[in-house]
Amino acid sequence: MFRSANPDVNTDHLAKSTVFIGGFSVVETLIRAAPQQIVQVFVDKARVDDRADRLKAALTRAGLSWQPVSAEKIDALASSEHHQGVVVEVLDVSILNEKALIEHIADRPEPFLCVLEGIQDPRNLGACLRTAEAAGVDAVVLSKRDCSGLTPVARHVSAGAAELVTVAAVPNLVRALNRLQQELGVWVIGTDSEASETLYDVTLRGATALVFGSEGKGLKRLTLDSCDHVAKVPMCGAVGSLNVSVAVGIGLFEALRQRSLR
Repeated sequence: MFRSANPDVNTDHLAKSTVFIGGFSVVETLIRAAPQQIVQVFVDKARVDDRADRLKAALTRAGLSWQPVSAEKIDALASSEHHQGVVVEVLDVSILNEKALIEHIADRPEPFLCVLEGIQDPRNLGACLRTAEAAGVDAVVLSKRDCSGLTPVARHVSAGAAELVTVAAVPNLVRALNRLQQELGVWVIGTDSEASETLYDVTLRGATALVFGSEGKGLKRLTLDSCDHVAKVPMCGAVGSLNVSVAVGIGLFEALRQRSLR
């Protein structure tokens, strides 16, 4: 978690519970969907343009504070080079453990889950979170030992989705999948490039968890063996694999399409 060392920006009172994230999209999303997550916003005082003006106006309408600061202060606060001259201080995200995950979805008649294994690049994780939130999943489940955490970079790339979607991290993914199957009746669909059927051929309605691995190694054998069904992303070209965030988008939105057909 990034903390500011800049003496001109006093964040000591919130140092244990907040994180700084750069980028307009993050702030714009949070103003619309989760303004309670915002503590304060810092804007490069050299930014005099329509987008900066619209952001300031939106913050003011929402009753949120913002501070004009120097570019050097923005750089000191931000954890990414792509902060665009804006940094938001937000409340840190609570990540569910396995028990809390089960409780979170227990009352949902048809839970919809995105499960990620081995996603080590925080940019890929952020993109997956953005896609998962847009697809309306009930939770994103991470394999705790080999997935990137919710770093400021992941949260920046998620464009605010990390603050909106429920995230769980489990130490034993196979055990968690087994609990979802046995206790909640979740149908677990793994993805593998060698599968005989595509995601378009499989029923993705009802209580469903789609499981994705990294583009380099895919899902582990034990994880694949624990799935109720395995399918592949349909591909016609010569490339051997897709970026995981693209595969996640194809799978989740195919599930969303099917779940919309009632």
